[in-house]
Amino acid sequence: MSIVTRYETPPPEAINSQIMQLVVDYVTDISMVAIAPSNPLYNLYQYGIGYEVHLYLQAMDGSRGIPVELIVATDEQDPETVIGFLLYLPVQDDPQACAVAYMAVQARHRRQGVARAMLQTVLSRYPHAELACFIAKVPYFEALGFQVVGARGPQVLMNTRDHCTDGLLAVLDVAPIYNSLEVRQIHTYLLQQHGKRAMVDAEKQRDRHLDQMTRQARAFVQERLGDAAVQNPLPGPRLV
Repeated sequence: MSIVTRYETPPPEAINSQIMQLVVDYVTDISMVAIAPSNPLYNLYQYGIGYEVHLYLQAMDGSRGIPVELIVATDEQDPETVIGFLLYLPVQDDPQACAVAYMAVQARHRRQGVARAMLQTVLSRYPHAELACFIAKVPYFEALGFQVVGARGPQVLMNTRDHCTDGLLAVLDVAPIYNSLEVRQIHTYLLQQHGKRAMVDAEKQRDRHLDQMTRQARAFVQERLGDAAVQNPLPGPRLV
């Protein structure tokens, strides 16, 4: 069993550091490109996705004008230990809507209802929820009441209703992270460690995998919802 706590302000540092460790440990699950540990770019994505989550956690203090909320699951036997987290973004002009941004559960605590408990906590406050997941996860979220509404890049877009909110969703611009000095330094280190050819191959491998997942997501949605859903996808929340 787990203890589920909701935060609307930045969590204590002890919680924060454990969330960051979960991101590092499960970046393959969290990353939209599903980067594999065997790919030499893996360390770069650990830093990049980790910093994304770090910025959103910082934004919980209201300094960036973006509403961010957090669900943390801790071990019932050891309440100081974080076993899962779910970071989501309330839609600004739709009080019932939110979008799940990042979620992870420790591997040894999976299939114990941790993710379900966190999502139910979110849905009790924001019943119109949206998330994007890989095809393999669709049955799991369908069992929790989500339904397929479209494709978003390599992922399937799911919603608790048959349509997306048309409200305003504020997101952070994370693109500068991947052009930062720190990322360039990590890339230079990886280049020295693996060599130029291996790094070029790693980027090609990532891109091929991403293209394959994108095609599969579109085909999956097309099979579920028909050609119109792929050619004319439902509009999502307006991003700012």
